[in-house]
Amino acid sequence: MRIFSRLVKSEEGVSAVEYTLIASLIAVAAIVAMSHVGNKVDQPRTTAIPQSISAT
Repeated sequence: MRIFSRLVKSEEGVSAVEYTLIASLIAVAAIVAMSHVGNKVDQPRTTAIPQSISAT
């Protein structure tokens, strides 16, 4: 806990916390985007296979 309080008091600590928050937000946005794109890429394959099976 002392380390965190020292980081908050110093300018470098504040910058480190800000950079950590920014990196976390970027990571969350990337995960959400990849999940959304992955679902869109997988969708045609999951609908095409049953359609081709039922067509025969």
